Amino acid sequence: MNRYPLWKYITIAIALVLGFVYTLPNFFGESPAVQLSSAKATIKVDDKAKSRVEEVLTAAGVTHDGIQLDLNGVKTRFRDTDTQLKAKDILEKAFNPDASDPKYVVALNLLPASPQWLTAVHALPMYLGLDLRGGVHFLLQVDMKGALTKRLDSTSADLRTLMRDKSLRHGGINREGERIVVKFREAETRDKAKIAITDNQPDLLLTELADGGDFKLVATLKPQAQQKLGEFALKQNITTLHNRINELGVAEPVIQQQGADRIVVQLPGVQDTAKAKDILGRTATLEIHMVDDTPGGLEAAQAGNPPFGTEVYNERGGLPLLVKKQVVLTGDRLTDAQPGFDNQTQEAAVHLTLDSAGARIFRDITRDNVGKRMAILLIEKGKGEVVTAPVIRTEIGGGRVQISGRMTTSEANDTALLLRAGSLAAPMEIIEERTIGPSLGAENISKGFHSTLWGFAAIALFMMMYYRIFGVVSVLALASNLLFLIAILSLLQATLTLPGIAAIALALGMAIDSNVLINERIREELRAGMPPQTAISEGYERAFGTILDSNVTTLIVGLMLLIFGSGPVRGFAVVHCLGILTSIFSSVVVSRALVNLIYGSKKKLTGLAIGQVWKHSSATANGQK
Repeated sequence: MNRYPLWKYITIAIALVLGFVYTLPNFFGESPAVQLSSAKATIKVDDKAKSRVEEVLTAAGVTHDGIQLDLNGVKTRFRDTDTQLKAKDILEKAFNPDASDPKYVVALNLLPASPQWLTAVHALPMYLGLDLRGGVHFLLQVDMKGALTKRLDSTSADLRTLMRDKSLRHGGINREGERIVVKFREAETRDKAKIAITDNQPDLLLTELADGGDFKLVATLKPQAQQKLGEFALKQNITTLHNRINELGVAEPVIQQQGADRIVVQLPGVQDTAKAKDILGRTATLEIHMVDDTPGGLEAAQAGNPPFGTEVYNERGGLPLLVKKQVVLTGDRLTDAQPGFDNQTQEAAVHLTLDSAGARIFRDITRDNVGKRMAILLIEKGKGEVVTAPVIRTEIGGGRVQISGRMTTSEANDTALLLRAGSLAAPMEIIEERTIGPSLGAENISKGFHSTLWGFAAIALFMMMYYRIFGVVSVLALASNLLFLIAILSLLQATLTLPGIAAIALALGMAIDSNVLINERIREELRAGMPPQTAISEGYERAFGTILDSNVTTLIVGLMLLIFGSGPVRGFAVVHCLGILTSIFSSVVVSRALVNLIYGSKKKLTGLAIGQVWKHSSATANGQK
């Protein structure tokens, strides 16, 4: 009656073993490390950089505990922080000899100290949030007026192109504050222009204005267009910030929108506030120049006598390139960039989409320079590097451009990402800055751990005293619940914060409720005169409905917090919902399996060690007193 089939016991045993394995990495702590990543888009960190790191450290006599290469860069582990700091200084001097123009970011980091065999099965510890690990917190204000100004300047150029294409004479197109004013000498020309602008610029709201002998059209962005522009600026800035923060090696950064025009950035584990501010505030722009292929021009420039109006830049790979200073097109005209393949050669390529003004400029440039090279430059901190320098094969119109030739698929992806998110869509400024030290984070971890530990101990002591053997079973089921919960959080690589620790403590309290319901239900069946084996079976089956109902209603509330909450509330909700699911499994399935192992094989069972059941004046009910 109270026996599980063998496959159920095996399933529970496997679940417990897996729970133990994936919980284990959280007890090994972290190792101090140094991360080397690229500070420039045209420089890639690969196996050569990894080998060079090893050579530099070996030559300096610095011992390490392993070097690894991943998507964020080269990471080197060390035994203590003193060695870590020494290695950082050595690598900084070796990889950035010119401090004013750093090519690499050398940042302090912390890596999991789990054994290799755990890492091999993807058993990794949970990430720790800012309140537990320490780090920096920034609140950034996005300049929406700057984004609007940038859009209006671009629209002004589009209107000039439109007037020229439609052969409409005008007296000037100027941006005045948050509006564009187009002057005409004749009302008839103004009316034709109004129709043309309405057809080509649906986001503009046009009003007519007469000023002396001039007939004016005043164009402003519609409210819906302004809202869409703000949303795009925030989204683009968040994407760009994600790309930049990867250079710092932050395991789980928090970058999210707050309100209509603010972005919260939290970087756990980062103590170098100056380095973080430098990377977050970096500005990058894209420019297209023509290459000067004049014979002897490059040699003269390298000798210190560059031809008039030219400048030397470096291509990817370090080769020098002589580029004309005149900018023919900027990244403001680029609306999209996606990796792909050349339809004819099947080589990796990057497909660009330009706005209307950019398409016209690019068409004219490519028509007049067939067979010549153009250089796409990324300008950061006033210094530029050549991303790619393709040869113009034919005139390119329609606003769709393809860049190909000598690119791998990986390079095409990198170039597309760079072109798409290389710069901020709107200016930002830091309006709030906080630094949380690692000692405070360690104190929070200690307090959270001890509160959970003492709470667990108090519950365990009460349950064992009140329910005896069934209390021991309940405590073991509660321990398995904690094991499953931490294992799942580790497997999901969730970020643990103080609200998360509170949710774990709450999950333990709610999980024991289920065992109390089961134990009391078994007591009721014993009071009713049922045999012990039947009381166990009926107690679990009848209590399950109540347990399920109470947990489902609580789960609904948790899901609402998860859907509509944000920040700490959302973190609490994730742990809370997972804790409900694991508590149902542990309190019903695991505890029943333990009870079956203890009592299931006893055919002539006369009593249960479940504490005081009920005492009549003349007899004692089935059970131990």
